[in-house]
Amino acid sequence: MTVAQAEIDSGQRFSFGKNWASFLKTLDADRIDIAVASLRELLGVDSLQGRTFLDIGCGSGLFSLAARRLGARVTSFDFDADSVDCAQQLRARFDPAPENWTIQQGSALSFEFFQQLGKFDVVYAWGVLHHTGQMWQALNLAGQAVRPGGLLAIAIYHDQGWRSRAWLRVKQIYCSGPLGRWLMKAVFYPWFALRAGLVSLIRGQNEFTGYRRRRGMSITHDWADWLGGLPYEVASYQQLIDFFEARGFSLRRGRPTRRLGCHELTFQAATHSTHEPTG
Repeated sequence: MTVAQAEIDSGQRFSFGKNWASFLKTLDADRIDIAVASLRELLGVDSLQGRTFLDIGCGSGLFSLAARRLGARVTSFDFDADSVDCAQQLRARFDPAPENWTIQQGSALSFEFFQQLGKFDVVYAWGVLHHTGQMWQALNLAGQAVRPGGLLAIAIYHDQGWRSRAWLRVKQIYCSGPLGRWLMKAVFYPWFALRAGLVSLIRGQNEFTGYRRRRGMSITHDWADWLGGLPYEVASYQQLIDFFEARGFSLRRGRPTRRLGCHELTFQAATHSTHEPTG
């Protein structure tokens, strides 16, 4: 049994990989095209041709595939064996040059693992590092994987104070077993659906299909990811900026949130690294 599976069985970790395996059943060419456009906008590039791309916590593998479609040589890894399997399925189904896409199982908290991977032009850790149990260590290691002048794209949960502590309890109940999981779904899925419906009315557009249009993802699979997402840590937007500026990065693009959800930030590393690698 892997460490990840042991943590899932003990209620310390959400089964992210099984959720992504379910998502892959909904994947189509339209979702892939949307993911490609989303990644292009996030990084502010038209192409990743000739660049290396590290996908930390690759999940379904969708954005690794998007990076491949943009021309990158991709390395993907995840702590969860089921997520690794998802990425391997996508590579087999959609990548005509699989030799340019390496997929591994590994930990975002392992200094030795990152040392073995090397440096990358783009490091992508989207909605991942707050699920490691040691978020600041994981952020530090992710930053060290960026080559001088390269890009780091992250999404980290917003610190909502007491609300975040309440959500932590919800996640603990969800991961406690089948009863807790179905109880939290019964309570929160109707609320999520009502909220999405109200947003649709206010904005005059369907929030369910709009969610798909933004990143190619599935709103219901992300609901499950949110409710069960253990481990769970949070940060303020300014904390994240300060953390990476102290390590020689400058903010290139940013989208803070004041609500439920993630701060989205893309940093650029200094041309000459002054930060010594640390475990």
